[in-house]
Amino acid sequence: MEAARQLFEALNRDYLAVHKTKEDLFWDTYMAVSDDHDGFAKAEEAYKNFISDPVKLAEVRDALARLNPEEAAELKHGLQGWLALFESNIIDSDEARTLMSQLIAQEAALFAKKRDYVQTHINEKGEREEATQGMLSTNMATNPSEAARKSSFDAMAALEHWVLENGFLEIVKQRNAFARAQGFPDYFAYKVRKNEQMSVEELFAILDDFELRTREANQRGLQELAQQHGKDALLPWNFRYTVSGDVARQMDPYLPFAKGLERWVESFRKLGIAYRGATMQLDLLERKGKYQNGFCHGPIPSFFEADGSWVAGQINFTADAKPDQVGSGARAINTLFHEGGHAAHFANVTQNSPCFSQEFAPTSMAYAETQSMFCDSLLDDADWLKRYAKNAAGEAVPDALIKARIEKTQPFAALNERNILVVPYFERALYLLSDSKLTAENALALARKFEMQILGFEQAGRPLLAIPHLLNQESAAAYHGYLLANMAVYQTRAYFEHEYGYLTDNSAIGPLLAKHYWSTGNSINHNATLISLTGEAFNAKYLADACNQTVEAAWADAQMQISAAASRVYPESPLTNLDAHIRIVHGAELLADNTQSDAQMFADFERVVSERYGA
Repeated sequence: MEAARQLFEALNRDYLAVHKTKEDLFWDTYMAVSDDHDGFAKAEEAYKNFISDPVKLAEVRDALARLNPEEAAELKHGLQGWLALFESNIIDSDEARTLMSQLIAQEAALFAKKRDYVQTHINEKGEREEATQGMLSTNMATNPSEAARKSSFDAMAALEHWVLENGFLEIVKQRNAFARAQGFPDYFAYKVRKNEQMSVEELFAILDDFELRTREANQRGLQELAQQHGKDALLPWNFRYTVSGDVARQMDPYLPFAKGLERWVESFRKLGIAYRGATMQLDLLERKGKYQNGFCHGPIPSFFEADGSWVAGQINFTADAKPDQVGSGARAINTLFHEGGHAAHFANVTQNSPCFSQEFAPTSMAYAETQSMFCDSLLDDADWLKRYAKNAAGEAVPDALIKARIEKTQPFAALNERNILVVPYFERALYLLSDSKLTAENALALARKFEMQILGFEQAGRPLLAIPHLLNQESAAAYHGYLLANMAVYQTRAYFEHEYGYLTDNSAIGPLLAKHYWSTGNSINHNATLISLTGEAFNAKYLADACNQTVEAAWADAQMQISAAASRVYPESPLTNLDAHIRIVHGAELLADNTQSDAQMFADFERVVSERYGA
């Protein structure tokens, strides 16, 4: 047993070292603080070699076989966690290990090139400017000028071609070769099995069912839009503005960027969400060369040491906001809730090894995204908007604007989910192509085919090959995890609504999520967490029902939320803060932190935003 314990402690210690080295370099290169792409590639390779080491797998299997099943339950539990990690990531052959090494180098080279790729569009002032992906998306949703919106779309469409011309398809071929060397038919099948413990057939049984359940609602929404606004409303640069642009502009004063940080902290505090002493580093502002998509990674996963001492998480997350752009506040608060939800999850895993609290396999993407997407789902609730969405005069968003928002968005609730659904249909087909058929022409043809088939019109404001998840092996062939997660989110919401009648500022929610969803980490599967809280196995019905709801029914629900919230006496949250050290950075620059107090952090952050952006 002593040998097994020494092995376990060595795995914990060595994993922390290799994981933190990789994650620190990941952050610095993705935040454009460092150009050490070679160093990051080497650290990534060292990490991959650690988690895919067949020698370590054999040692863990041997140690488990030698343990007396009636003794050392905690040690056995920890070693079983390592067994799951190694079995999820094992690379069994020298050929596959060589292919993985080459793949890491290819992806690092593409990332370095993409960081220098410049996109431009026409902004609200009619000026052409450099733009990040977030700025392009926001401009397409809020700019009244069709020409300006089209300039943003053209930049996204150009990115599709750039990606195809700069090595992405060679990466797809390499991924497939790696998967075949591991005994899988293609990379998509490999990732689905490794990430979600499903076969492709099992996954698409769920996806096909959801597609069928929401097909009619999607078609109805598009038909009504075309009848009301003309067919040009379905042009990809017009669609998002037509369905939300005027409402988004009216909402903008109630969701100012500078207040997003305070509203996230206060809302989570009142939900009873605590971070168990974690250190969090947030990089929220756009910057040239910075990675153009939000993410949350944890250089130090949380766990209990063998002596009972707590190792608090160290967590980084990012947004890509331009505070003086209309719509930036809504995007920022969404990112804070989403990535902050991830951070809450990973800060609250209370197992005896870091292998249970890291974000990669065997941690299911659907399980991880359930936590973040549950949190950001609150932002659409009428009672959250009434309590938190306030303008500079402290006035709450009017009921009429909430109603207008529902009238604009509810007809396209199905389309929003199908915007996720289209990605796995496309990726499955892409990875099924033979190397000789993996051409730019065929890839673009597949993208347009599935956009028409799943969405009902091409590109829907976001060309498929412009999605950054496709380029990184950790997120490639895994996008379906977002849809599986949202199914679980609506199942979770239904449980809380049934039990308590409300979600916003319900201080019972954080502790229940920590107990049933977060504390176990990946030691149990996604379905088991749902059963633990809701008493019900995974069920897609709740999300489909929400997508199919009429505008009238959605507004009636919102009115009930508003009325109930106005008369409800909310119990005081047991938390005075989030139990976290929060640092707001801009690259290597510290903008604000809560060392003195949360209030001081909020004030410092608002001052910086005002001084630099006048927002």
